[in-house]
Amino acid sequence: MMKKGILILFVLFATITHAQYTIKGTMTPPEKSDWVMVHKLQGIKPRYILNTTIQFDTVSVGTSRQVIGQFAFQLPKNAPAGMYRATYKNSGTGYVDFLFNKENIEFIFNPKYPEESIVFTRSRENKIYGEYTEEYNKTQKEIDANQMEYIKNPSKDLKKKYKKDYKYLEEIQEGYEQKTEGMLVNSFIKASKRYNPSSPIEDYQEYLDFSVNNFFKNIDFDNKDLYNSSFLIDRINDFVLYLNYSEDQVTQQGLYKKSIAKVMEELDDKEFKKEAIEFLATSFTEKRNSEIVDWLFSEYYDALPKKDPEFKTKKMEELSVSVGRNAPDFTWSEDGNEFSLSTLNDGNNYLMIFWSTGCPHCVKEIPEVHNFLKNNTNTSVVSFAIENDDVKFNAFKENLPGWHNVLGTHPEYKFDNEVVKKYKIDATPTYFVLDKNKKIVAIPNTIEDVKKYFNNI
Repeated sequence: MMKKGILILFVLFATITHAQYTIKGTMTPPEKSDWVMVHKLQGIKPRYILNTTIQFDTVSVGTSRQVIGQFAFQLPKNAPAGMYRATYKNSGTGYVDFLFNKENIEFIFNPKYPEESIVFTRSRENKIYGEYTEEYNKTQKEIDANQMEYIKNPSKDLKKKYKKDYKYLEEIQEGYEQKTEGMLVNSFIKASKRYNPSSPIEDYQEYLDFSVNNFFKNIDFDNKDLYNSSFLIDRINDFVLYLNYSEDQVTQQGLYKKSIAKVMEELDDKEFKKEAIEFLATSFTEKRNSEIVDWLFSEYYDALPKKDPEFKTKKMEELSVSVGRNAPDFTWSEDGNEFSLSTLNDGNNYLMIFWSTGCPHCVKEIPEVHNFLKNNTNTSVVSFAIENDDVKFNAFKENLPGWHNVLGTHPEYKFDNEVVKKYKIDATPTYFVLDKNKKIVAIPNTIEDVKKYFNNI
């Protein structure tokens, strides 16, 4: 009887062991962190599943030795199929997404460039998706190149080559759709198909309009496999932020609104529409584009039957210093006189710079900006130095005549200065362009952006 019980336990244990699916990842080179968190993607809000540790090892690669990082985790037999995410960083692009459909998975990747470097060594679903993406994109690039060349110099030979590549691309698509029938990846392959014109278009604007109008042609926004992944949000992001571009700021804002309106027309599912609006609001908040965020809330978010007031409040707070908002006021002493930003009236526009003598980039850039604007009589510059004391500041400001040179300190930590916190400064140099009424009209990222802005106006 005892032996029979042991045998039953052994069989039960073996069944449980084989009822799990193993996911293994290899980082080369390894990431500095020693943890990985796993989530199941559900819309844009990942659901936490588990976490595991990264094990480090040294292996021989040719004649050299190389450190790698490896992690592994198990998903139970009843784990739902779909897209999962393994995250190894607290911020930035520190994750890899993969399709799981009741199979063991193994992959290798470079954690600094995860999307570009990932290679699946085990997983039928992910291998096929990778093969399809590589083959399809290679031919699509040929078609795009032919189209651009045809606009510049239309010819029968180019038209013939375009049609040949177009036919081959259709064959690739049809072949992979048939090969993956009944598989999870089939939904992603169908949705990845580009809608190309069967013949090249001669006019650039006509081609651009065609691309914009047909961008979502093959995407089913009601498909749950696509919804429970990063696919739909990635496509929305590409369409809104990258497909429509203008160097003119007013035109660009209009293009953003037009592209967002197009996205909203495609979305019937109210829950996903809410998530899409929140994603876009977050993206434009990070860009400090309050005009678009305000418009998103008033035009779409406020009209939803279910919304999150706390989300909106948080975004409004984050946008207190952004394009379209009035610059927070502050006062300073200069040569024995008191000045306030709100009452300053010596420019048709203003450039505010938050910088520090302890910042090597600043020490190089600030004199360059001064030289660039020295003959610009329309622009008044407010230079705000974030310093521990006035010693280096007093010496440095002698090289910045004609500017309003402001010193900002704090007894414990210079970045806790009241004005610095008002403007949410966490890096130097940070630039703001203000109009005559002190409304923020641009937030250049680099000195090149500063020069470009003022050259344009």
